[in-house]
Amino acid sequence: MNMKKRYITLLLVAALLLGFAGAFLGVKLAQPDQSPAGDQQASVDTSGEISSQPPENMQKVVQTYNLIKKHYLEDIEDKQLIEGAIKGMVTSLDDPYSSYMDVETMQQFNETIESSFEGIGAEVSMVNEKVTIVSPIKDSPAEKAGLRPNDQILSVDGESVAGLSLNEAVEKIRGKKGSEVVLEIQRSGVSEPFDVTIERDDIPVETVYSEVKSIDGKKTGVIEITSFAENTAEHFNKQLKSLEKKNIEGLVIDVRGNPGGVLSSVEGILKNFIPKDIPYVQIEKQNGEADKSYSNLSEKKPYPISVLINEGSASASEILAVAMKEVGYDVVGTKSFGKGTVQQAVPVGDDGSRVKLTFFKWLSPKGNWIHEKGVKPTVKVKQPEYYFTNPVQVEEPLTYDETGDSVKSIQVMLKGLGYNPGRTDGYFSKDTKAAVENFQADHDLKVNGKVNEKTAGTAETSVVERIRNGQDDKQMTNALDALYE
Repeated sequence: MNMKKRYITLLLVAALLLGFAGAFLGVKLAQPDQSPAGDQQASVDTSGEISSQPPENMQKVVQTYNLIKKHYLEDIEDKQLIEGAIKGMVTSLDDPYSSYMDVETMQQFNETIESSFEGIGAEVSMVNEKVTIVSPIKDSPAEKAGLRPNDQILSVDGESVAGLSLNEAVEKIRGKKGSEVVLEIQRSGVSEPFDVTIERDDIPVETVYSEVKSIDGKKTGVIEITSFAENTAEHFNKQLKSLEKKNIEGLVIDVRGNPGGVLSSVEGILKNFIPKDIPYVQIEKQNGEADKSYSNLSEKKPYPISVLINEGSASASEILAVAMKEVGYDVVGTKSFGKGTVQQAVPVGDDGSRVKLTFFKWLSPKGNWIHEKGVKPTVKVKQPEYYFTNPVQVEEPLTYDETGDSVKSIQVMLKGLGYNPGRTDGYFSKDTKAAVENFQADHDLKVNGKVNEKTAGTAETSVVERIRNGQDDKQMTNALDALYE
Protein backbone atom coordinates (compact mmCIF):
# COMPACT_ATOMS: atom_id res chain seq x y z
CA MET A 1 0.00 0.00 0.00
CA ASN A 2 1.27 3.46 -0.83
CA MET A 3 0.10 5.03 2.41
CA LYS A 4 2.24 7.23 4.58
CA LYS A 5 3.25 4.85 7.32
CA ARG A 6 4.76 5.29 10.73
CA TYR A 7 5.16 2.85 13.52
CA ILE A 8 4.52 2.66 17.23
CA THR A 9 7.81 1.83 18.85
CA LEU A 10 6.92 0.48 22.18
CA LEU A 11 7.04 -3.03 23.36
CA LEU A 12 3.33 -3.11 24.05
CA VAL A 13 2.37 -5.38 26.86
CA ALA A 14 -0.23 -7.83 25.77
CA ALA A 15 -3.67 -7.60 24.48
CA LEU A 16 -4.40 -6.08 27.79
CA LEU A 17 -7.41 -4.13 28.63
CA LEU A 18 -8.06 -5.04 25.27
CA GLY A 19 -4.36 -4.27 25.08
CA PHE A 20 -1.59 -3.10 27.63
CA ALA A 21 1.03 -0.50 27.22
CA GLY A 22 -0.28 1.16 24.24
CA ALA A 23 -3.83 0.79 23.97
CA PHE A 24 -5.50 -1.10 26.61
CA LEU A 25 -8.73 -1.97 25.11
CA GLY A 26 -11.42 -1.44 27.63
CA VAL A 27 -9.08 -0.07 30.17
CA LYS A 28 -10.05 3.02 31.95
CA LEU A 29 -8.03 4.83 34.56
CA ALA A 30 -10.81 4.33 37.02
CA GLN A 31 -12.06 6.73 39.61
CA PRO A 32 -15.17 6.28 41.75
CA ASP A 33 -18.33 6.31 39.60
CA GLN A 34 -16.32 6.48 36.38
CA SER A 35 -17.59 4.57 33.38
CA PRO A 36 -15.24 1.66 32.66
CA ALA A 37 -16.29 1.02 29.09
CA GLY A 38 -18.21 3.11 26.63
CA ASP A 39 -21.71 3.75 27.87
CA GLN A 40 -21.26 1.41 30.82
CA GLN A 41 -21.99 2.94 34.18
CA ALA A 42 -20.26 1.36 37.15
CA SER A 43 -18.65 2.63 40.30
CA VAL A 44 -15.32 1.37 41.58
CA ASP A 45 -14.67 1.53 45.31
CA THR A 46 -11.08 2.69 45.74
CA SER A 47 -11.32 3.40 49.47
CA GLY A 48 -9.68 0.15 50.50
CA GLU A 49 -12.74 -0.87 52.52
CA ILE A 50 -14.42 -4.19 51.91
CA SER A 51 -18.04 -5.09 52.37
CA SER A 52 -17.39 -8.41 54.11
CA GLN A 53 -15.09 -9.54 56.89
CA PRO A 54 -11.62 -10.57 55.72
CA PRO A 55 -10.91 -14.30 55.77
CA GLU A 56 -9.51 -15.74 58.97
CA ASN A 57 -6.20 -16.67 57.38
CA MET A 58 -5.58 -13.06 56.32
CA GLN A 59 -3.69 -12.87 59.59
CA LYS A 60 -1.04 -15.02 57.88
CA VAL A 61 -0.15 -12.05 55.71
CA VAL A 62 0.38 -9.82 58.74
CA GLN A 63 2.37 -12.53 60.53
CA THR A 64 4.60 -13.03 57.51
CA TYR A 65 5.20 -9.27 57.24
CA ASN A 66 6.14 -9.07 60.94
CA LEU A 67 8.36 -12.15 60.68
CA ILE A 68 10.34 -10.68 57.79
CA LYS A 69 10.67 -7.25 59.39
CA LYS A 70 11.85 -8.69 62.70
CA HIS A 71 14.05 -11.62 61.72
CA TYR A 72 15.12 -11.45 58.08
CA LEU A 73 18.90 -11.18 57.69
CA GLU A 74 18.78 -7.91 55.74
CA ASP A 75 16.73 -4.74 56.09
CA ILE A 76 13.71 -4.71 53.80
CA GLU A 77 11.66 -1.62 53.06
CA ASP A 78 7.93 -1.73 53.77
CA LYS A 79 7.20 -0.69 50.18
CA GLN A 80 8.96 -3.75 48.78
CA LEU A 81 6.96 -6.11 50.98
CA ILE A 82 3.62 -4.44 50.36
CA GLU A 83 4.04 -4.23 46.60
CA GLY A 84 5.27 -7.81 46.55
CA ALA A 85 2.11 -8.91 48.37
CA ILE A 86 -0.09 -7.05 45.86
CA LYS A 87 1.75 -8.54 42.90
CA GLY A 88 1.41 -11.98 44.44
CA MET A 89 -2.36 -11.63 44.84
CA VAL A 90 -2.84 -10.45 41.28
CA THR A 91 -0.50 -13.12 39.87
CA SER A 92 -2.46 -15.82 41.72
CA LEU A 93 -5.49 -14.99 39.54
CA ASP A 94 -3.71 -16.73 36.64
CA ASP A 95 -5.06 -14.04 34.31
CA PRO A 96 -2.49 -12.68 31.81
CA TYR A 97 -4.49 -9.47 31.48
CA SER A 98 -4.60 -8.55 35.18
CA SER A 99 -1.51 -6.99 36.72
CA TYR A 100 -0.18 -4.55 39.29
CA MET A 101 1.20 -1.35 37.76
CA ASP A 102 3.54 0.64 39.96
CA VAL A 103 4.27 4.32 39.37
CA GLU A 104 6.87 3.69 36.66
CA THR A 105 4.67 1.22 34.81
CA MET A 106 1.73 3.65 34.98
CA GLN A 107 3.89 6.34 33.43
CA GLN A 108 4.72 4.00 30.56
CA PHE A 109 1.04 3.11 30.23
CA ASN A 110 0.05 6.76 29.91
CA GLU A 111 2.81 7.46 27.41
CA THR A 112 1.66 4.54 25.30
CA ILE A 113 -1.89 5.80 25.01
CA GLU A 114 -1.10 9.45 24.51
CA SER A 115 2.15 10.19 22.70
CA SER A 116 5.22 8.22 21.67
CA PHE A 117 7.20 5.24 22.80
CA GLU A 118 10.68 3.86 22.93
CA GLY A 119 10.99 0.17 22.21
CA ILE A 120 10.73 -2.47 19.50
CA GLY A 121 7.06 -2.06 18.53
CA ALA A 122 5.38 -5.34 19.41
CA GLU A 123 2.41 -6.33 21.53
CA VAL A 124 3.11 -9.28 23.79
CA SER A 125 1.10 -11.48 26.12
CA MET A 126 1.71 -14.38 28.47
CA VAL A 127 0.50 -17.57 26.76
CA ASN A 128 0.98 -20.88 28.59
CA GLU A 129 3.52 -19.12 30.82
CA LYS A 130 5.56 -18.06 27.78
CA VAL A 131 6.17 -14.44 26.75
CA THR A 132 4.50 -14.48 23.33
CA ILE A 133 4.24 -11.99 20.49
CA VAL A 134 0.59 -11.08 19.84
CA SER A 135 1.49 -8.84 16.95
CA PRO A 136 4.40 -6.72 15.75
CA ILE A 137 3.26 -3.17 15.02
CA LYS A 138 3.17 -2.32 11.32
CA ASP A 139 6.48 -0.94 10.03
CA SER A 140 7.99 -1.18 13.52
CA PRO A 141 11.51 -2.41 14.30
CA ALA A 142 9.95 -5.71 15.44
CA GLU A 143 8.18 -6.20 12.11
CA LYS A 144 11.25 -5.20 10.11
CA ALA A 145 13.27 -7.75 12.08
CA GLY A 146 10.84 -10.48 11.05
CA LEU A 147 9.00 -11.12 14.32
CA ARG A 148 5.52 -12.53 13.86
CA PRO A 149 2.45 -13.46 15.93
CA ASN A 150 2.89 -16.44 18.27
CA ASP A 151 6.69 -16.16 18.39
CA GLN A 152 7.85 -16.99 21.91
CA ILE A 153 10.58 -14.88 23.54
CA LEU A 154 12.93 -17.18 25.48
CA SER A 155 15.64 -14.73 26.51
CA VAL A 156 16.60 -11.06 26.32
CA ASP A 157 20.27 -10.18 25.79
CA GLY A 158 21.20 -13.69 26.86
CA GLU A 159 19.11 -13.65 30.06
CA SER A 160 16.22 -16.09 30.29
CA VAL A 161 12.75 -14.65 30.87
CA ALA A 162 11.46 -17.93 32.30
CA GLY A 163 9.70 -17.28 35.59
CA LEU A 164 9.39 -13.54 35.02
CA SER A 165 6.04 -11.77 35.00
CA LEU A 166 4.95 -10.15 31.77
CA ASN A 167 5.79 -6.68 33.06
CA GLU A 168 9.23 -7.82 34.20
CA ALA A 169 9.96 -9.32 30.79
CA VAL A 170 8.77 -6.18 29.04
CA GLU A 171 11.06 -4.04 31.19
CA LYS A 172 14.01 -6.04 29.88
CA ILE A 173 12.93 -5.61 26.26
CA ARG A 174 12.16 -1.90 26.41
CA GLY A 175 14.98 0.59 26.10
CA LYS A 176 16.26 3.84 24.69
CA LYS A 177 16.00 4.77 21.05
CA GLY A 178 19.07 3.63 19.11
CA SER A 179 20.01 0.89 21.55
CA GLU A 180 19.92 -2.75 20.48
CA VAL A 181 18.30 -5.77 22.10
CA VAL A 182 18.88 -9.42 21.22
CA LEU A 183 15.83 -11.66 21.57
CA GLU A 184 16.01 -15.44 21.50
CA ILE A 185 12.93 -16.62 19.61
CA GLN A 186 11.20 -19.98 19.48
CA ARG A 187 8.90 -20.25 16.48
CA SER A 188 6.29 -22.90 15.81
CA GLY A 189 7.48 -25.32 13.14
CA VAL A 190 11.17 -24.46 13.66
CA SER A 191 13.18 -27.02 15.61
CA GLU A 192 15.82 -24.70 17.06
CA PRO A 193 15.50 -21.23 18.63
CA PHE A 194 17.21 -18.35 16.85
CA ASP A 195 18.41 -14.86 17.80
CA VAL A 196 16.95 -11.63 16.45
CA THR A 197 18.78 -8.33 16.96
CA ILE A 198 16.49 -5.28 16.99
CA GLU A 199 17.36 -1.60 17.22
CA ARG A 200 14.85 0.25 19.38
CA ASP A 201 13.25 3.43 18.10
CA ASP A 202 11.04 6.32 19.16
CA ILE A 203 8.11 7.25 16.91
CA PRO A 204 4.91 9.21 17.64
CA VAL A 205 1.63 7.39 17.44
CA GLU A 206 -0.25 7.63 14.18
CA THR A 207 -2.87 4.93 14.01
CA VAL A 208 -5.03 5.60 10.93
CA TYR A 209 -3.95 5.70 7.27
CA SER A 210 -6.18 5.91 4.20
CA GLU A 211 -6.02 5.92 0.42
CA VAL A 212 -8.21 5.47 -2.65
CA LYS A 213 -7.67 2.54 -5.00
CA SER A 214 -9.22 2.03 -8.43
CA ILE A 215 -10.67 -1.47 -8.69
CA ASP A 216 -12.25 -2.29 -12.05
CA GLY A 217 -12.88 1.41 -12.54
CA LYS A 218 -14.52 1.79 -9.11
CA LYS A 219 -13.19 4.18 -6.47
CA THR A 220 -12.45 2.10 -3.41
CA GLY A 221 -11.41 3.46 -0.03
CA VAL A 222 -8.90 1.63 2.13
CA ILE A 223 -8.47 2.58 5.79
CA GLU A 224 -5.80 0.89 7.86
CA ILE A 225 -5.98 1.04 11.68
CA THR A 226 -2.73 -0.01 13.37
CA SER A 227 -3.99 0.30 16.97
CA PHE A 228 -6.84 1.91 18.92
CA ALA A 229 -5.41 4.89 20.81
CA GLU A 230 -7.47 7.63 22.43
CA ASN A 231 -7.73 9.74 19.26
CA THR A 232 -8.08 6.89 16.75
CA ALA A 233 -11.86 7.21 16.30
CA GLU A 234 -11.56 10.94 15.67
CA HIS A 235 -8.90 10.39 13.00
CA PHE A 236 -10.80 7.51 11.46
CA ASN A 237 -14.02 9.50 11.19
CA LYS A 238 -12.24 12.42 9.52
CA GLN A 239 -10.58 10.18 6.98
CA LEU A 240 -13.81 8.29 6.32
CA LYS A 241 -15.61 11.56 5.58
CA SER A 242 -12.77 12.58 3.27
CA LEU A 243 -13.05 9.31 1.37
CA GLU A 244 -16.82 9.65 1.10
CA LYS A 245 -16.43 13.15 -0.33
CA LYS A 246 -14.36 11.51 -3.07
CA ASN A 247 -17.41 9.32 -3.85
CA ILE A 248 -15.95 5.96 -2.94
CA GLU A 249 -18.01 2.97 -4.08
CA GLY A 250 -16.60 0.50 -1.56
CA LEU A 251 -14.47 0.39 1.59
CA VAL A 252 -11.86 -1.96 3.09
CA ILE A 253 -11.03 -1.60 6.79
CA ASP A 254 -7.67 -3.23 7.53
CA VAL A 255 -6.98 -4.24 11.15
CA ARG A 256 -4.40 -6.94 10.43
CA GLY A 257 -1.67 -6.92 13.04
CA ASN A 258 -3.69 -4.49 15.18
CA PRO A 259 -3.29 -5.62 18.82
CA GLY A 260 -6.18 -3.59 20.25
CA GLY A 261 -6.46 -0.53 22.40
CA VAL A 262 -8.95 1.84 23.98
CA LEU A 263 -12.53 0.56 23.99
CA SER A 264 -14.11 3.96 23.36
CA SER A 265 -12.13 4.27 20.12
CA VAL A 266 -13.55 1.14 18.52
CA GLU A 267 -17.00 2.15 19.74
CA GLY A 268 -16.62 5.53 18.02
CA ILE A 269 -15.76 3.75 14.77
CA LEU A 270 -18.53 1.16 14.91
CA LYS A 271 -21.16 3.89 15.30
CA ASN A 272 -20.54 4.64 11.62
CA PHE A 273 -21.56 1.18 10.47
CA ILE A 274 -23.82 -0.72 12.90
CA PRO A 275 -27.52 0.32 12.65
CA LYS A 276 -29.36 1.33 15.81
CA ASP A 277 -31.50 -1.82 15.95
CA ILE A 278 -28.54 -4.02 16.92
CA PRO A 279 -25.90 -3.41 19.64
CA TYR A 280 -22.38 -2.89 18.36
CA VAL A 281 -20.97 -4.45 21.56
CA GLN A 282 -22.23 -5.96 24.79
CA ILE A 283 -20.42 -5.74 28.13
CA GLU A 284 -21.20 -8.63 30.48
CA LYS A 285 -20.76 -8.09 34.21
CA GLN A 286 -20.00 -10.55 37.02
CA ASN A 287 -23.69 -11.32 37.54
CA GLY A 288 -24.14 -12.35 33.92
CA GLU A 289 -26.12 -9.26 32.93
CA ALA A 290 -25.00 -7.57 29.72
CA ASP A 291 -25.21 -3.86 28.98
CA LYS A 292 -25.71 -3.21 25.28
CA SER A 293 -24.42 -0.18 23.40
CA TYR A 294 -26.24 1.17 20.35
CA SER A 295 -25.56 3.73 17.65
CA ASN A 296 -27.95 6.34 16.29
CA LEU A 297 -27.46 5.10 12.73
CA SER A 298 -30.70 4.56 10.84
CA GLU A 299 -29.27 2.29 8.16
CA LYS A 300 -26.07 0.72 6.86
CA LYS A 301 -23.71 2.50 4.48
CA PRO A 302 -24.82 2.54 0.83
CA TYR A 303 -21.56 0.95 -0.30
CA PRO A 304 -20.09 -2.54 0.37
CA ILE A 305 -17.46 -3.00 3.10
CA SER A 306 -14.86 -5.68 3.82
CA VAL A 307 -12.79 -6.04 7.00
CA LEU A 308 -9.28 -7.54 6.94
CA ILE A 309 -8.03 -9.56 9.95
CA ASN A 310 -5.27 -12.01 10.79
CA GLU A 311 -3.85 -13.84 13.79
CA GLY A 312 -2.36 -10.56 15.02
CA SER A 313 -5.75 -8.83 15.22
CA ALA A 314 -6.75 -8.76 18.89
CA SER A 315 -9.26 -7.30 21.33
CA ALA A 316 -10.60 -4.00 19.92
CA SER A 317 -9.85 -5.24 16.41
CA GLU A 318 -11.97 -8.29 17.15
CA ILE A 319 -14.82 -6.16 18.51
CA LEU A 320 -14.85 -4.34 15.19
CA ALA A 321 -14.51 -7.46 13.04
CA VAL A 322 -17.16 -9.58 14.73
CA ALA A 323 -19.68 -6.71 14.83
CA MET A 324 -19.21 -6.07 11.13
CA LYS A 325 -19.43 -9.80 10.41
CA GLU A 326 -22.67 -10.23 12.31
CA VAL A 327 -24.43 -7.44 10.44
CA GLY A 328 -23.50 -9.01 7.12
CA TYR A 329 -20.17 -7.54 6.01
CA ASP A 330 -17.38 -9.77 4.73
CA VAL A 331 -14.41 -10.44 7.01
CA VAL A 332 -11.37 -11.56 5.02
CA GLY A 333 -8.10 -13.16 6.13
CA THR A 334 -7.27 -15.66 8.89
CA LYS A 335 -8.70 -16.29 12.37
CA SER A 336 -7.95 -13.54 14.88
CA PHE A 337 -6.15 -13.77 18.25
CA GLY A 338 -9.09 -14.32 20.62
CA LYS A 339 -9.31 -11.85 23.54
CA GLY A 340 -12.78 -11.24 24.91
CA THR A 341 -12.24 -9.55 28.26
CA VAL A 342 -12.19 -5.93 29.44
CA GLN A 343 -9.85 -4.60 32.11
CA GLN A 344 -9.97 -1.54 34.31
CA ALA A 345 -7.01 0.19 35.95
CA VAL A 346 -8.03 1.06 39.51
CA PRO A 347 -5.99 3.31 41.83
CA VAL A 348 -4.54 1.61 44.92
CA GLY A 349 -2.99 3.85 47.51
CA ASP A 350 -2.10 7.47 46.86
CA ASP A 351 1.19 7.14 44.95
CA GLY A 352 -0.30 6.69 41.47
CA SER A 353 -0.09 2.90 41.40
CA ARG A 354 -2.99 0.93 39.97
CA VAL A 355 -4.24 -2.61 39.75
CA LYS A 356 -5.33 -3.53 36.25
CA LEU A 357 -8.05 -6.10 36.76
CA THR A 358 -10.38 -8.02 34.48
CA PHE A 359 -13.85 -6.64 35.22
CA PHE A 360 -15.99 -7.72 32.27
CA LYS A 361 -16.45 -9.91 29.24
CA TRP A 362 -17.28 -8.27 25.95
CA LEU A 363 -19.74 -10.02 23.68
CA SER A 364 -20.59 -9.65 20.01
CA PRO A 365 -23.85 -8.03 18.85
CA LYS A 366 -25.46 -11.49 18.89
CA GLY A 367 -24.04 -12.33 22.32
CA ASN A 368 -21.10 -14.51 21.23
CA TRP A 369 -17.89 -14.63 23.27
CA ILE A 370 -14.79 -15.05 21.11
CA HIS A 371 -12.31 -15.39 24.00
CA GLU A 372 -9.57 -17.92 23.14
CA LYS A 373 -11.53 -18.74 19.97
CA GLY A 374 -10.97 -15.70 17.77
CA VAL A 375 -13.10 -14.33 14.97
CA LYS A 376 -13.35 -16.62 11.95
CA PRO A 377 -13.31 -14.83 8.58
CA THR A 378 -16.16 -15.26 6.13
CA VAL A 379 -13.52 -15.41 3.38
CA LYS A 380 -10.48 -17.39 4.55
CA VAL A 381 -7.30 -16.32 2.77
CA LYS A 382 -3.71 -17.08 3.74
CA GLN A 383 -0.76 -15.07 2.52
CA PRO A 384 1.91 -16.63 0.27
CA GLU A 385 4.30 -18.99 2.05
CA TYR A 386 7.24 -16.59 1.77
CA TYR A 387 5.41 -14.12 4.04
CA PHE A 388 6.18 -16.54 6.87
CA THR A 389 9.77 -17.56 6.19
CA ASN A 390 12.13 -17.76 9.12
CA PRO A 391 15.35 -15.80 9.57
CA VAL A 392 18.39 -17.80 8.46
CA GLN A 393 21.39 -17.80 10.77
CA VAL A 394 24.45 -18.93 8.82
CA GLU A 395 27.57 -20.08 10.64
CA GLU A 396 28.91 -22.14 7.74
CA PRO A 397 27.68 -21.52 4.16
CA LEU A 398 24.77 -23.67 3.03
CA THR A 399 25.79 -25.71 -0.01
CA TYR A 400 24.62 -28.34 -2.48
CA ASP A 401 23.34 -31.62 -1.01
CA GLU A 402 22.71 -30.19 2.49
CA THR A 403 19.37 -30.45 4.27
CA GLY A 404 17.63 -28.58 7.08
CA ASP A 405 15.22 -25.84 8.09
CA SER A 406 17.61 -23.09 6.98
CA VAL A 407 17.77 -24.55 3.48
CA LYS A 408 13.98 -24.74 3.40
CA SER A 409 13.66 -21.09 4.45
CA ILE A 410 16.05 -19.98 1.70
CA GLN A 411 14.12 -22.05 -0.85
CA VAL A 412 10.81 -20.46 0.16
CA MET A 413 12.34 -16.98 0.00
CA LEU A 414 13.82 -17.59 -3.44
CA LYS A 415 10.52 -18.93 -4.76
CA GLY A 416 8.66 -15.91 -3.39
CA LEU A 417 11.20 -13.59 -5.02
CA GLY A 418 10.69 -15.21 -8.41
CA TYR A 419 13.61 -17.63 -8.47
CA ASN A 420 12.82 -21.30 -8.98
CA PRO A 421 14.61 -23.48 -6.37
CA GLY A 422 13.00 -26.62 -7.75
CA ARG A 423 11.75 -27.72 -4.33
CA THR A 424 10.99 -26.26 -0.89
CA ASP A 425 11.44 -29.29 1.35
CA GLY A 426 14.85 -28.39 2.78
CA TYR A 427 17.08 -30.38 0.41
CA PHE A 428 19.71 -28.22 -1.32
CA SER A 429 19.29 -29.53 -4.86
CA LYS A 430 21.01 -28.59 -8.12
CA ASP A 431 17.97 -26.45 -8.98
CA THR A 432 18.32 -24.67 -5.64
CA LYS A 433 22.00 -24.04 -6.34
CA ALA A 434 21.10 -22.55 -9.74
CA ALA A 435 18.45 -20.34 -8.13
CA VAL A 436 20.98 -19.09 -5.58
CA GLU A 437 23.43 -18.29 -8.37
CA ASN A 438 20.79 -16.33 -10.29
CA PHE A 439 19.84 -14.41 -7.15
CA GLN A 440 23.49 -13.62 -6.40
CA ALA A 441 24.08 -12.39 -9.95
CA ASP A 442 21.04 -10.09 -9.78
CA HIS A 443 22.16 -8.58 -6.46
CA ASP A 444 25.87 -8.03 -7.16
CA LEU A 445 26.93 -10.84 -4.83
CA LYS A 446 29.71 -13.36 -5.37
CA VAL A 447 28.19 -16.01 -7.64
CA ASN A 448 29.10 -19.40 -6.19
CA GLY A 449 25.73 -21.05 -5.43
CA LYS A 450 26.50 -21.07 -1.71
CA VAL A 451 24.35 -19.29 0.87
CA ASN A 452 26.60 -17.37 3.21
CA GLU A 453 25.56 -14.74 5.74
CA LYS A 454 25.54 -11.95 3.14
CA THR A 455 23.43 -13.88 0.62
CA ALA A 456 20.97 -14.95 3.34
CA GLY A 457 20.71 -11.39 4.66
CA THR A 458 20.11 -9.96 1.20
CA ALA A 459 17.37 -12.53 0.55
CA GLU A 460 15.68 -11.72 3.88
CA THR A 461 15.84 -7.97 3.19
CA SER A 462 14.38 -8.49 -0.29
CA VAL A 463 11.49 -10.51 1.14
CA VAL A 464 10.72 -7.91 3.81
CA GLU A 465 10.72 -5.12 1.22
CA ARG A 466 8.41 -7.12 -1.03
CA ILE A 467 5.96 -7.70 1.82
CA ARG A 468 6.07 -4.07 2.98
CA ASN A 469 5.34 -2.90 -0.55
CA GLY A 470 2.15 -4.97 -0.55
CA GLN A 471 3.26 -7.28 -3.34
CA ASP A 472 1.37 -10.58 -3.54
CA ASP A 473 -1.00 -9.44 -0.77
CA LYS A 474 -3.65 -12.08 -1.41
CA GLN A 475 -5.73 -10.99 1.57
CA MET A 476 -6.05 -7.41 0.34
CA THR A 477 -6.79 -8.62 -3.18
CA ASN A 478 -9.58 -10.86 -1.93
CA ALA A 479 -10.99 -8.14 0.35
CA LEU A 480 -11.21 -5.79 -2.64
CA ASP A 481 -12.70 -8.48 -4.87
CA ALA A 482 -15.31 -9.38 -2.23
CA LEU A 483 -16.71 -5.84 -2.42
CA TYR A 484 -17.99 -6.14 -5.95
CA GLU A 485 -18.85 -9.82 -6.34
